[in-house]
Amino acid sequence: MEALDNFWSVYSNLVLSLGINGLLALSIWLTLACGMLALANAAFMGIGAYAASILTLNYGVPFPVAIAAGMAAPALVAFAIGKPTLRLSGVYLAMATLAFGEVVRIAVLNAESLTGGALGLNGIPQSTEWWHVALALVLVLLVLWRIRRSKVGRAFEAIKEDETAAGLMGIDVAGHKMLAFVLGGAIAGLAGTLNAHLTFFIGPSEYGFNRAVDILTMAILGGIGGLTRPVLGGTILTLLPEMLRGLGAFRLVVNGFILVLIVLFLPKGIWDPARIRQWFGRKGAPHRARPC
Repeated sequence: MEALDNFWSVYSNLVLSLGINGLLALSIWLTLACGMLALANAAFMGIGAYAASILTLNYGVPFPVAIAAGMAAPALVAFAIGKPTLRLSGVYLAMATLAFGEVVRIAVLNAESLTGGALGLNGIPQSTEWWHVALALVLVLLVLWRIRRSKVGRAFEAIKEDETAAGLMGIDVAGHKMLAFVLGGAIAGLAGTLNAHLTFFIGPSEYGFNRAVDILTMAILGGIGGLTRPVLGGTILTLLPEMLRGLGAFRLVVNGFILVLIVLFLPKGIWDPARIRQWFGRKGAPHRARPC
């Protein structure tokens, strides 16, 4: 037990970060599953983190209420910006949602009396426990699993494959896109709330372009073919820098090189059973002599 206590005292934040990053990967999985390349999840994470932190830090709101507010605030913002934004697609949607993230960052910087500006918020109550993260991850996985197997999930798949054909079949394309966008924002806000009350400090630089790319990389790395795959991608992307810590200044170079290799050779994600079976089938296949 002493060894376990020592391990937890050193690596507790890292372990909890695995679950939080898993939530972030699932938040963008929703929009990718609906065929949308939306990169606003980092901004939604920041909105949820600031909304919940301001309530607990300045008004002494109970943590469960702060969690609810941290999910509701980005969901409402996602609904508000979704009307004009979700008419776009592909790279244009990505650019619009990235621009929204920059707007959020500048707004946080300018609202110094409320958000602390560039200095951020310090002294946030450390209310996040391990079971909060575990329960949140399990509940989100269950809800998304149920959605995926429902009529809504089948509509998401149809929209991803061919938006025009889905509309001709009677699917409310705009409504389903909005649903995926809002739910993704709520999950990202949940992750932001848990992270803020774990690290006790947040700043606007944490929710910018780099975080948005990291969230997308988690989902692409694991693959969007299943719910557990984005979580796996988030786990790898969280652990990889720690595993390469001994390389010092070359850590980020090796980290990037590994990710490039995975994208090149495993385009459907690191867990691609069909590609893995194909590799092992080639290695295990007996050599056949060519006919004369």
